[in-house]
Amino acid sequence: MSAVRDTMPPAPDAESRLHDAHHVSLRLWLRLLTCTLMIERPVRSRLRERFATTLPRFDLMAQLERAPEGLKMSELSRRMMVTSGNVTGITDQLAAEGMVERRPIEGDRRAYAVRLTPAGRAAFDAMAKAHEHWIEDMVAAFPRADRDRLYALLGALKSSLRANATEQAPRRATKERR
Repeated sequence: MSAVRDTMPPAPDAESRLHDAHHVSLRLWLRLLTCTLMIERPVRSRLRERFATTLPRFDLMAQLERAPEGLKMSELSRRMMVTSGNVTGITDQLAAEGMVERRPIEGDRRAYAVRLTPAGRAAFDAMAKAHEHWIEDMVAAFPRADRDRLYALLGALKSSLRANATEQAPRRATKERR
């Protein structure tokens, strides 16, 4: 069966719709998206199969792992770049399973800090170790020097995008006021 798979053309992806006449910036963006999805899909599948969890649950637990004192729901939402409703739903599930707990925030009767429980921390540690190995395995054939170079280049792209967003924000605000 694998011999048949090896001779089949690769499945179409976001990038396959483009050709050389498209602007290089568009081709770059779709290549980044395609690479992201090529990593994300097996990670999602492996999290589901091995740990009976989802990538959003893993992501929420990862944010909490980085903040042992806990995070407000609004901060979790901001860090994960999803709506507060999504965060609430995931948090409710994890709390019911004993993976996270909500604690009142002193001086703010309406807010709670969400943090990992000891069971949640142990579960996340196991998932994080497996996740790291999966990613390492997926990129292992890409030479280390190229990974380092790509990491640096993507850092420069990220800085450029941030600078552009900061520069554009006042212009958008001015247009919106008109």
